Amino acid sequence: MRLLFIRFSSIGDIVFTTPAIRAAKQQLPGVEIHFLTKSSMKAVTEANPYIDCFHYFDKDLGATINELQTVGFDYVIDLHKNLRTLKIKKALGVPSLSYHKLSWQKLLLTKLHINFMPTRHISDRCLDTLAPLGVVNDGKGLDYFLPDTIQLSPADLPALHSNGYIALVIGASFASKKLPIAQLQDLCTQLKYPVVLIGGKEDALEGEQVASIDPIKIFNACGKFSLHQSALLVKQSKTVISHDTGFLYIACAYHKRTVAIWGATSPALQVGPYYPLTGLDTAAGKNDMDMYFNSIVPNLPCQPCSNYGSKQCPQGHFACMRQQNITTIAAKANGYYEEAK
Repeated sequence: MRLLFIRFSSIGDIVFTTPAIRAAKQQLPGVEIHFLTKSSMKAVTEANPYIDCFHYFDKDLGATINELQTVGFDYVIDLHKNLRTLKIKKALGVPSLSYHKLSWQKLLLTKLHINFMPTRHISDRCLDTLAPLGVVNDGKGLDYFLPDTIQLSPADLPALHSNGYIALVIGASFASKKLPIAQLQDLCTQLKYPVVLIGGKEDALEGEQVASIDPIKIFNACGKFSLHQSALLVKQSKTVISHDTGFLYIACAYHKRTVAIWGATSPALQVGPYYPLTGLDTAAGKNDMDMYFNSIVPNLPCQPCSNYGSKQCPQGHFACMRQQNITTIAAKANGYYEEAK
């Protein structure tokens, strides 16, 4: 059997598909797993040992379809479910299985704040897609694999951080999912241990501003490392604090205790931290609450306001981030660090 899994983006959403990919590979005898994603997302899955063949979409969907038509698939597993995947499925003309995207439920939640979302995490819904093939949740959580060539040398981090640090992910795809700089500075002040700031090149300047309050304690790694190297920094940390972004879920894949900070988005959208399941909880899909803390400003009638975030607060007050309890976030992270010693 040859399966084509499709998920174009983003980092976190692709990581959410990994339990389904692993379970299919391990539970379907002789299955061949193909994976289609955007070229820009290549690094996220390139080292995944459960994927046999990769396909990449850039700008020419027709060329991608032509390539896929030469392969011969038994099923398309659509874990993105948009117009492009619909065109691919029609062109290939083979049976397809598509996950429940819950588009109207998300729209009601974010625009009218009426919650009809089922309590079913997106990773579980990806697994549910494979139920007709007899695939079930193995309870092992998320995966993120690094190529063997990825490493960090002792010189890559300050000596103070060599015995342990808190990874603070300051980046996010949209401003409405990020703490303001002043609050990030306050958070770092209240953290009792060395801090490594994680983010891309676009976060480097903000990282400098945050680190400037204590450049010995706070190391700004934003923009200095590749995606894989940054993932390795997360893997080697004692604990992780993160906005709703890909590194939060990479941290879950490495079984790190996490503090997740929620602004425009919310775990009510069924995209929160996701960990291996244990014992009788496996069938019910229950995660270990001891592994993470969701920091959300309570009783905000406008939260969540978006599936993905936005450039600015639609209401103008940005209360979902400005009113975050920084002391509680720091206390949780300090406690997780001490448990990891």
